[in-house]
Formats: sequence, C-alpha cells, structure tokens
Amino acid sequence: MVPQMLVFYKERLVLLAVPKTGTTALQTALRDRADIIVSDPPELKHAPVYRYNRFFRPMFEKVCNAHMETVAIMREPISWLGSWYRYRRRPFMKGKSNATFDVSFDDFVQAYLRGDQPDFAKVGSQAKFLEPRPNGTQVTHLFRYENPEPLARFLAERLGEMPELKRENVSPEMALELSDATEQKYRRKCAEEFALYQAIA
Repeated sequence: MVPQMLVFYKERLVLLAVPKTGTTALQTALRDRADIIVSDPPELKHAPVYRYNRFFRPMFEKVCNAHMETVAIMREPISWLGSWYRYRRRPFMKGKSNATFDVSFDDFVQAYLRGDQPDFAKVGSQAKFLEPRPNGTQVTHLFRYENPEPLARFLAERLGEMPELKRENVSPEMALELSDATEQKYRRKCAEEFALYQAIA
C-alpha cells in the first residue's frame, strides 16, 4: 500500500500523507475508519498544504460548512533523505533513472542540494510540503516521526482506541555515511527544514 490522504469527516480531521514519514502503517490501521480515502492520483493522495488549501479545504468549507483540522508527520531531515536514498536502492528500482545504486549517500545529498537536481535526487521538501499558506491555512497538528507516542495519544483521543501499528513499506537497513562538510552544507542550504523540525513541540 502506498501513502494516502485520509479524511475523518465526523471528527473533522484530515491526515496528510507526507512521503517517507511512516504514514503507510497508520493508513493500514485507520483506513477502515476513514470517510474518504484519496488513493489516486499521486498529486492528490500526496497533497501538500498548498494543494489541500486550493482543492480540499474549499470543498469542506463551502459544500459541507465544515472546518477541518489537519495532522501530519515530519521526519528528521537527514533521516528523511536517508529513507529516500534507501528506498531507491530497492530491487524494483533496477534500471530506473531515479535509482541510487551507483551513488553514495553523500553524493545523493550533494545532488539534492544542486539547483539542477538529477532524477535520483528529486524527492521534494518536507518544509515545502508543510508550508503555511498566506490565508492562514496550515498543518494544525504536526508530530515527529521519531517520537510516535504523542501522535498515538492524539489519534486515540480523536478517533478512539488505536490498533497496534505494524511497520510497512520499510526500506532495507544500511549504514549511511555523510561527511561533516556535506551535512553542514545541507543544514545551511535547507535551514528551513531543520528549523521546522526543531519547532515541533
């Protein structure tokens, strides 16, 4: 199963599917409770805040007179890039232009930081996905991937007792080495990623 946006209408809650943040397991556990499951096309099932604001928010507010809260998960930025790197080394990626078999993790991060990213380094941005809109639309509840307990408590309060979550869509474990110079460059050029992650309560 691939990550999907889930809408819990009665609870006025929308779970946004930030890629590579463990939402697949959540969706498996919660999809039977959801009132709307956005599974395709990719542009909608992975709708970032700006697309949610443009298409989904007006639908709920104008058609249903309902103000929805949004919930999302963010992963530590280096770990997030590491998850993409490992995902693109899975066997099914053989022969694809966005595979990472022939590059090191350090090279992957360096390529990500380029203005003209090669295909294998085009993975988007968590900060851009979660960026608030000028009209005030933003993620109402943001949680850290690395600290699942607050999210579990929140969902239990809003949706009721939660089933046990099982890890899904997990990329192969491997040691990922990043030079100090590359890490510092990443932190400097993508400071908004780290600032947003650190700001999560």
